[in-house]
Amino acid sequence: MRRPSVILVPVLLLLAALLAAGWWWPNRYAAGVAPPGGMSGTDKLNSLSFAPFRAGQSPLADRFPSAAEVEADLKLLAPVTRAVRTYAALEGDYDVPALAARHGLKVWLGIWLGGDRAQNVREIDRGVALANAHPETVERVIVGNEVLLRRDLPVGELIAAIDTVKRQVRQPVTYADVWEFWEQFPEVAAHVDIVTIHLLPYWEDDPTGVAGAVAHIEAIYRRIAARFAGKQIAIGETGWPSAGRARRDAVPSRVAEARFIRDFVAAAQRGGFDYNLIEAFDQGWKYKNEGTVGARWGLFTADRAEKFPTGTRVEENPWWPLHAALSVLTGLLLFCVGLAGRRLETAAQVRLAVVAMAAGGALAFGFAGTWPLVFDFHLLAAFAVNMPAQAVLAALLMRRAGAVLAGDVLSPARTGRQASEAVRSVLRLRPDLPRDASGWLDDFSFVFLWTAAVLQLLLLFDSRYRDFPLPVFAVPLLVVIVRAALRDLPRGGGGREEFCAGGVLALAALASAVMEGAGNVSSEIWNTAALVLAAPALLRVWRFGARAKA
Repeated sequence: MRRPSVILVPVLLLLAALLAAGWWWPNRYAAGVAPPGGMSGTDKLNSLSFAPFRAGQSPLADRFPSAAEVEADLKLLAPVTRAVRTYAALEGDYDVPALAARHGLKVWLGIWLGGDRAQNVREIDRGVALANAHPETVERVIVGNEVLLRRDLPVGELIAAIDTVKRQVRQPVTYADVWEFWEQFPEVAAHVDIVTIHLLPYWEDDPTGVAGAVAHIEAIYRRIAARFAGKQIAIGETGWPSAGRARRDAVPSRVAEARFIRDFVAAAQRGGFDYNLIEAFDQGWKYKNEGTVGARWGLFTADRAEKFPTGTRVEENPWWPLHAALSVLTGLLLFCVGLAGRRLETAAQVRLAVVAMAAGGALAFGFAGTWPLVFDFHLLAAFAVNMPAQAVLAALLMRRAGAVLAGDVLSPARTGRQASEAVRSVLRLRPDLPRDASGWLDDFSFVFLWTAAVLQLLLLFDSRYRDFPLPVFAVPLLVVIVRAALRDLPRGGGGREEFCAGGVLALAALASAVMEGAGNVSSEIWNTAALVLAAPALLRVWRFGARAKA
């Protein structure tokens, strides 16, 4: 093996600096975003949606926190907010109004209504009992949340439930739903003391980006106030997610959430809005129904850490120095993997170093984009498969790049058919696998291609709650780019496997791009990446067909 050239030291230092800059750059814009009102300790927020569920707890599975955990949460929120909003009266073995009173918090008491009429009766009875037991703490009762949106009950039954509660409590009674449903069912307003509307610019059918979100809210608030003149109007839910899929120019991020809360609270103070922000804590259990974005609306993380600590700047990725270091260290390790046993000229060593650092950055990007979003066992299992597979693929890429740069004699490229047979042999517990690193690289790449095609179909037909999976395919995308740059992409030999996987991925990516529309940068980046992933397989089919025809 030729000794590494002396010039490699400054080259590696430069590449390391570029990687660090790549992690630092997205955070530099966040320096001017201060922690939002309420989190900075200057002014309390008016109200926060309060769901006290922690890791492993979920109302869907009837796993609830203890009373001690609920009280600890309320104690944590007391310096931040004036009140909390609950959604159900029959949850867990705790009395939220009683615990809130110990910490000087008011409660917007929720009564959950759904399609189970018997359960609705029990909810109403419990809610009425809590409201009457804590008249100084419970300042309003919310009978039903988005019942009309979900179509759980006809409007007549909803009104009957509202009237039932109203006859039995002294507090103002309201119903909460998306603002469009108040316009669709205006008759509900006559039965409530407060018209409580949900205004979530991210989730609307025509989403609004964070830059225009507060102006949109103010316009809709004025519209509803004019529609129901004489009624008190409250914003029952508004907020912004800190992670998840983009919807046109409505992009979830930590910085966007901080900016929204800061701007909205300022607007609410100017306009005298009665409001509740969603929500106090990130709720991992919501992932099952609403994807990543549903689990990331909290002002605190699920482990009760402040997203916007007082006295610090708001960074999109507070852990970027760690990820930058991981990129560099992984890149150096991959460089050694590619160089081992090779005799490379200085120029080839430099090119290999570039590939290695790029691969290290891709692996760190994949980790940073997947590990924080592991909400349950299924996602943990997916992470446990994907990240090691990407790491192996990165190592295989380095071996292949080293061989190409050294001018080694290379084995013929394996086809999608051979890769499929290898997978089937493993499933049959009679593995028939490639005999060299290049063969493994081809097979791994095809498996990633097939996986990308499946996920792209899911994005096309069930897109609302699905993330664009760029971090899951960071290394496979780099493999295509590097092999193209090295003029090492396989030519010809493709068959129906390449045609199906590459064709499905490419067509679904184009259809997804059209469906998402212009202006969704996240969609444009991912769908472009999907086309890049599909291109080598389709080119193999095209070249094979052209050669056969000739």
